[in-house]
Amino acid sequence: MCLVCACHAALHLGLPGRLHWHRGAHRPGLCARERAGDLGSEAILINIGPRTYFHTCLMVACPVLILTQSSILALLAIAVDRYLRVKIPLRYKTVVTPRRAAVAIAGCWILSFVVGLTPLFGWNKLGEVERAWAANGSEGEPVIECEFEKVISMEYMVYFNFFVWVLPPLLLMVLIYLEVFYLIRKQLNKKVSASSGDPQKYYGKELKIAKSLALILFLFALSWLPLHILNCITLFCPSCQKPSILIYVAIFLTHGNSAMNPIVYAFRIQKFRVTFLKIWNDHFRCRPAPPVDEDPPEEGPHD
Repeated sequence: MCLVCACHAALHLGLPGRLHWHRGAHRPGLCARERAGDLGSEAILINIGPRTYFHTCLMVACPVLILTQSSILALLAIAVDRYLRVKIPLRYKTVVTPRRAAVAIAGCWILSFVVGLTPLFGWNKLGEVERAWAANGSEGEPVIECEFEKVISMEYMVYFNFFVWVLPPLLLMVLIYLEVFYLIRKQLNKKVSASSGDPQKYYGKELKIAKSLALILFLFALSWLPLHILNCITLFCPSCQKPSILIYVAIFLTHGNSAMNPIVYAFRIQKFRVTFLKIWNDHFRCRPAPPVDEDPPEEGPHD
């Protein structure tokens, strides 16, 4: 229920920046994290081990990969958006147009589908499973206990997914936010004249938003890196024993990340908190909330 409220709030709320379709429409990329969390039940399902055909199990595993990748690329797009807002505040609205934002969002989803569906194109464990199936004298498509590691190649997860599409974007985002904080601090530390109140207010607001988004990035990395590290151990040290409790904790962290994001939004971003409570009252308590004055549109320091 928390996730449903969060996504509804996101659709009613325009977080700062231009990576949205219009004022009041939230960036589609952000809710990908919530949808990834909703698909967390699939991740649990494929670790319980129901008996299915190989490709059925593979089709259950791939959506989790797609939505996880879309979350990472959405975080990267938002980081670039915040960087442009503090680097070129006067030209931001001419550079980050709705059309370019739409292209960026579409690009993120296209890349996510390519990365997430790569196992369906052949980079999987079908050959290994077919050999074991034939060795038992069985015919037809293999039937297996549906577990993630039985259908998804660890070479794909480590070399392609983690080393190319997870770790580099995370490191790039860290560098971007470090630069954002440096630029904002540099502006805030300048001597303030009587006529420069607006720039100070603008960069102060940007600093608060950047801190909130950096916290979301930190929680995302904290939640997903343990599972990727376990995948590396599986690939590079096949004989190493991984305690089951450690695996389930890593999986639980990935699901828990989805529940943490709405809490972070609610505590750190006032507009989200107000909209969240309004939707909660309207749709769940059937008690309309009193009207709340919206903040004025964001402007640059000298707009």
